[in-house]
This record gives sequence, structure tokens and C-alpha cells, in this order.
Amino acid sequence: MLLKIKANILSKLLLSFSFMTLFSCGGPEYDILILNGTVYDGSGNAPVETDIAIKDSMIVAMGDLDDSKATRIIEAEGLAVSPGFIDMHTHLEPIMELPSCESHVRQGVTTALGGPDGSSPWPLKSYMDSLQEKGIGMNVAYLIGHNTVRKNIMGLENRAPTQEELKAMESQINSAMQEGAYGISTGLKYLPGAFSKVDEVIAMSKVASKYGGIYTSHLREEGLGLFDAVEEAIQISSEADIPVVLTHHKAIGKPMWGESVRTLAMVDSARAKGLDIKMDQYPYTASYTGISVLIPSWSMAGGQAAFDERITDPKLKDSIKNGIIFNILNDRGGSDLDRIQFAKVAWQPELEGKTLKYWVEQKGLEPTVENGADLVIEAQLNGGASCVFHAMAEEDVTRIMQHPQTMIGSDGRLVEPGMGHPHPRWYGTFPRVLGYYVREKNTLELTEAIRKMTSLPAQSLKLSDRGMLKEGMRADITIFNPETIIDKATFEKPHQYPEGVDFVIVNGIFAVDNGAFHDVRSGMVLRKN
Repeated sequence: MLLKIKANILSKLLLSFSFMTLFSCGGPEYDILILNGTVYDGSGNAPVETDIAIKDSMIVAMGDLDDSKATRIIEAEGLAVSPGFIDMHTHLEPIMELPSCESHVRQGVTTALGGPDGSSPWPLKSYMDSLQEKGIGMNVAYLIGHNTVRKNIMGLENRAPTQEELKAMESQINSAMQEGAYGISTGLKYLPGAFSKVDEVIAMSKVASKYGGIYTSHLREEGLGLFDAVEEAIQISSEADIPVVLTHHKAIGKPMWGESVRTLAMVDSARAKGLDIKMDQYPYTASYTGISVLIPSWSMAGGQAAFDERITDPKLKDSIKNGIIFNILNDRGGSDLDRIQFAKVAWQPELEGKTLKYWVEQKGLEPTVENGADLVIEAQLNGGASCVFHAMAEEDVTRIMQHPQTMIGSDGRLVEPGMGHPHPRWYGTFPRVLGYYVREKNTLELTEAIRKMTSLPAQSLKLSDRGMLKEGMRADITIFNPETIIDKATFEKPHQYPEGVDFVIVNGIFAVDNGAFHDVRSGMVLRKN
């Protein structure tokens, strides 16, 4: 009797299957069909003209799907279909105020790595929980910042940690890694990271390494001390047994222009020895950071109040000024007051977009380096300012970009029109690579540029379900016109969205549809382990 019942059930199932097959001539139902696009799968291989089907936030089929049905069909003939771009260096600090992430999503970015340069949210878990609950426009992952942890335990003290302090910092790194951090970041040019020795950084990195994390570093120096700084990062990789990313890699200041030849050779040598050393880069000849980067770090120990007090001592002020003069001539200043451009000046907004030379002349002074140094001190006494520093050479940008281990990272901060005078990379990094460096300059092949934006960063972060277009992957997809994609943001007029990005799909939902942005907040907070 039992066998007969089972046979009847099987017969009904077979009949049902035959009936469904007979009357579903249009093929299976999908959420989205992308038809006839030129598909770059992210691997660096040549593109193919094929179709992609999406169901429930996943890529479920690829191939000839002309006869299939879907809720939404995109005719992508003549368009490039790529994995969503992964930004390896993002300043996500404003994300609670700008959760739609529009300035990034409009570039084709579907995933961004936050917590760079040694600074990150703390405590990490509660922050990520609240972020996921709020809803975000793209996927985000976080690093734990060494500067953040050091400041938690030691403030801005210029000394080595005690054994107890070192253990406390290691414990915080350990907690963050357990909570989902993808690794550790350092900002050894900034405070308080500048006060740390390499042994301290190695100890912190060993904790991240236990969890399979990566180490990204704003190097201790990117100007005259660049070679020693790269060597330090390589040493950390070796002794902590951790993959290293030289973040926003550059050679800054006129004396160092052209020296990327040597730093890239150092990377190749380290990789030949079995170390996992990579880089990320933004496609511009100007950096962006606080004006305090021109000020000797020792003078900032203890914070702003301590700096204010030191300036009242004539001998200390003279030493501080000489340090600033040196940095204007040899480092971020690019040896020209016109190369230092104000971006965010809370105490005098009318300076935003203007240069240090302009401010000196506005004061009725001669535009000398000495007078510029005096005004840098004045700016810091007023609370500081953010600046764009035009101090890099195009030959270095091109050379670094062409290295096979270089990924694209905007070093951009989430922004919306009207917020200060930002660096144009905040709006234009990825379209600039694809439009200017691929189409106009032929610096990279399109397949290679896409690899640097997709599978290479995904492999670095060990994201097994993103960064490639194939069945079983998350539906993070960017569709753009390779003939028109371009950045529009400039140093003079930075608040401009790019052109040529037609569709951006984040976890199977359209965030950009026919060029129009939609605040759908389909992003996820990604957590390692």
C-alpha cells in the first residue's frame, strides 16, 4: 500500500513537471534580465556578448536568455556590463547623514571599504548594527583603525606603550576582528600613529592576521622618506604574516617625482619572496588631507591645546615654522603656495577653493614660503582646515596605475552638492579611470581597468560572492557606456556627478536606473568571519 501511494505521488509530480514545461514556453521567470550586453566578468579576460538573469539578489543564469521572461528587462546592446566596482579606500564617516551614498553609487560603486588611514568607528559592532538598521545605498565593510585604538588607550601621547597598554590595544583589535573587521589600517603620517614604532604596529597586525585580515597603510612618509616607509610596510607583512596594501600609493613632492620606479620595484621584489603586497590608487595628481600635514608631528603631541601652548614659545615656534617651510618646499606643498588649495575652512568659508598664495596676498603680504608658513600656523590656531595639495607627477600616477597589483581606491569621502569644496575624486574616481585613462589616454585596457575595480579587490578582501559576474554571485552590477563614461568634477567645480553610468544594481535592486539615482538603500554591512 505504501509503495502504491509513493508511486502515485511520483506520478503526479512527473505530470506536474510535464505540464509546467509544456505551458512555460517563455522560460523561467526572473526579476531582471540584462540582454545583449558586452559582459566583462571582472577576471581581465576578453568580454563576451551574453545575457544575465537575476533572481532574489543573485545572478542565477548567464547565456542566451532571449526567450526568458522577467519583471524587468534591460536592453544593454552597446553597453559594458561589469561587476559593481569595489572601492578599496573610502571615507565613510558621513554615512549616517548620507546613507544613500549617492556620490559613490553614481560612479558605479556597489561596495566600499571604510576605516582607512588608521581611523575607524568604535566600538565597531554597535556602529555596524546601527548602520544596517538605518539602511545604506551600497555594501560597506570596515577596517579597524590603529590610530583609533591607540587614541582610545593612550590619547595623543608621544611615547611607546607600556606592556599593559599594548595588551589593551591588542584586545581592542581582537574584538573588532571578531565583530567583522576585514583587517587593520594605519595612518603613520597622522596622530597618534606617527608616534608609534614598527614593533607596536607589528604586534597589532599579528592579531588581525590570526583572523585572515589585511593591513592597509597610509605610509609613514610619501615624500622624502618614501623608500623607508615602503620598506617598513614590507617588514610588517613579513613579520606579522599579513597581506599588505600600500594605500593611495604615490610619490609626493618635487624631489620624489619619478621615484615610483623604485617603489614598484620594491613591491615586485617583496612579492617574488612570497609576500602579498598590493596597492590602491586614485587617478589624480593632487591629494587631500588636513593642513596640519604640513606641521611637524612632534608639535601636535597632546592635541590642539598643547600645540597652542608651544606656539607661544618663540624658540619652539621658530622650529615649527622651519618644519612647515621644509614641507612646503619638499613634501605636500609642491614647492609652490599655489599648489595648496583650501577645501573646507569652517572659520573662513570664503577661502574654500582658493589657494594659500591667494590668502597670503589677501593679507597684503609677499607670497613667500615664510609668509605661507606663518599662515599655516594661523590656520591651525583657528581650528585647522582641509586642503587639496597639488604635489604629484602625472608620470607616477600613470606608472602606478599600470602595475598589475594596483587596485582603484577613491580615498573619497561621501558628499552631496553644497558641502564645502571637495577633491573631485569624491565624485569622479571610477569614471575618470574608465573615461580618461582607458578611452582617452590608453593607459589601461578596459578589461584590466575593470579587473582592478572588481575581482582584484574582491580577492584581496576574500569576498567570495562579489567582484565577478558568474552564476551564484551576488547581483552587484554596473552597466555603463564605454564611449561616454567620464568624470565631470574638477578642482574648480567639484560638485558634479559623472556621466555615462546608466545602471547600478546593488544586491539585485536598481540604485541607478537609466541614469537616474534612486534612494533604495539595498546595501549590506559586510562582516568578515
